[in-house]
Amino acid sequence: MRIALHRLAAEPPLPVANPDLVANGAAAAPLLSVVVPVHNEAENVALLLDEIDAALGGRVDYEVLFVDDASSDDTARLLVELAQSLPHLRVLRHSRNSGQSTAIATGVRAARGRLVATLDGDGQNDPADIPALLERWRAEDGESGAPLLLAGWRAARSDTWLRRLSSRIANGVRSRLLGDGTPDTGCGLKLFSRDTFLLLPYFDHMHRFLPALVRRHGGRVISVAVLHRPRLRGQSHYGVWNRLWVGIVDLGGVMWLRRRTRLTQVETLAGGTATLGERPPT
Repeated sequence: MRIALHRLAAEPPLPVANPDLVANGAAAAPLLSVVVPVHNEAENVALLLDEIDAALGGRVDYEVLFVDDASSDDTARLLVELAQSLPHLRVLRHSRNSGQSTAIATGVRAARGRLVATLDGDGQNDPADIPALLERWRAEDGESGAPLLLAGWRAARSDTWLRRLSSRIANGVRSRLLGDGTPDTGCGLKLFSRDTFLLLPYFDHMHRFLPALVRRHGGRVISVAVLHRPRLRGQSHYGVWNRLWVGIVDLGGVMWLRRRTRLTQVETLAGGTATLGERPPT
């Protein structure tokens, strides 16, 4: 069996039609793709995959894409071994460490599902929350109308007091300046359509600004309370100060993007129903 371990460029290409959907047809694709970016999470990947399967098995047609961001531990090797017996598991790998946003973008572009759920790879997001997000998606009629983002909200966080305080301050400043109306943009658990994500501009750290970017395209953002668990294995890849300074720079960039956006409604005034090579009806 060939294992789907691809070495991808650090920066993803411009959005294109999904080759898997073109080759296999939409009917062959699952409804949901679960995208999990990981870096040095060898202690977490097997358990997290078991939890994803327990949450979604028998409920929905799905696939799981782990995107290894050039880990230096056994993360990629363990995922490849798991994929040998799990046909719904796909494993992709960056050739060099490129960050969480790039890993998410890589996974979404490779996804075959119409819907995408993202999870952090550290085990702090609970996959058992995904079915509730899917039910909310159906209740909100997410397949029609404006783009929709369901954003997880860690109402009760299992982090240190310093991290909780810094996140509260950062979320407050960001919400005031961007007006995204989202209490927790840093939660890795989100649900959106693949097409919606491909509308958005790609840049490093974009995953922290998805609510503002979706609203920039005229979309809706709904925060849904989800469970947040303590990290039990491995080490965190983020510190308070490195996120602070990068976030300030990115915040200015997103504010610039919002000011340059022009949304309008388009009315079709005329147009034939025939396509090229087809004889018009008589």
